[in-house]
Amino acid sequence: MRIDTGDTTWILVSTALVMLMTPGLALFYGGMVRQKNVLGTIMQSFVALGVVTVQWVLIGYSLAFGPDIKGLIGGLQWAGLNGVGFAPNPDYAATIPHQAFMMFQMMFAIITPALISGAFAERFKFSAYIVFVLLWSTLVYAPLAHWVWGVGGWLRSLGALDFAGGLVVHISSGVSALAAALIIGKRKGHGHEHMPPHNLTMTLLGAALLWFGWFGFNGGSAVASGALAVSAFMTTHIAAAAATLSWIFVEWKHRGKPTLLGAASGAVAGLVAITPASGFVGPLAALFIGLCAGMLCYFGVNIKNYFGFDDSLDAVGVHGVGGVFGALATGVFASKALNSAGADGLIFGNPSLLFSQLLSVCVVILYAFCITWVILKIIDRTMGLRVRIEEEVEGLDLSQHGESGYIF
Repeated sequence: MRIDTGDTTWILVSTALVMLMTPGLALFYGGMVRQKNVLGTIMQSFVALGVVTVQWVLIGYSLAFGPDIKGLIGGLQWAGLNGVGFAPNPDYAATIPHQAFMMFQMMFAIITPALISGAFAERFKFSAYIVFVLLWSTLVYAPLAHWVWGVGGWLRSLGALDFAGGLVVHISSGVSALAAALIIGKRKGHGHEHMPPHNLTMTLLGAALLWFGWFGFNGGSAVASGALAVSAFMTTHIAAAAATLSWIFVEWKHRGKPTLLGAASGAVAGLVAITPASGFVGPLAALFIGLCAGMLCYFGVNIKNYFGFDDSLDAVGVHGVGGVFGALATGVFASKALNSAGADGLIFGNPSLLFSQLLSVCVVILYAFCITWVILKIIDRTMGLRVRIEEEVEGLDLSQHGESGYIF
């Protein structure tokens, strides 16, 4: 096996792009909270870079991608990156160093628990958050990554397709966000006090960085710098653009005005929905997926008002709803003509793929919700999840970090 320098370069660039998405998420979320919580919210994303990196090196990568144990989890043979060297691993990437693949996957593992923080923004204890990220990454993310992407993983063997993380990243985080929002409860004053975003320019900058980084997220998942990477790159942009427009037009019709927050949210919704399909569908399918994602996620975000839970920054409505739709759309529009490693979907005469996608979605929802619920309940009973009322009123910046985001 010979290392291809072009493929390796693309994966290293893609790794850097995906790494940038986590600070991008920090800005995206940070702009949407109140001024007194901007640093606390940004910190929840940024600290995941530290916590998950250490976990990934010690056990996370081995659990997710290590030698299979009955389709359920990877063994610990690669713990501490033992045996993960410069030689390619043909099971995952035959033309790049094994360490490059490990680093690329690490960035996915980092951003996924950070996505969940949008559901409990402005009220979660920082100490509890660190423990939550560590446990969630080990007990939820690693098993799901192995099931879907690991050699021998049972959902992969079933035929489920997830090119870049619709199941593993977005559905898992969206469903976990719902469990967190239900357990931790509403923010003080929610439904009675006006809680507008304090800095939408920051949110738009974060959305732009997410869009930029997503080219590495999806394009890099081809694990080579060839035509498949180009196709995933293209469909990623098309879906994001289409969802941006569909969200703001639905919002315009529903509320009377198109908003910048809506445009930014629509872009992310389109990126979420195309993620599982990006390497399996063509441009027109990507356009359709994006248009539908913007509309569906808009109503997915607004439905929280009907059910009465406080998903502070819409992690459930965007990542949960968008991830489910994208995974199912993959079962409809996937084509082997575009990716011979995939499968034909419903419109190409293969309804069994849609069934596999539906089963996989249900499995991920059930597993992620239940395990997240247990993790949060244990943390709540041992160290507590939520800051005290007076700390919430003061704001997380001062109460948790002793800092202020702005000094005028």
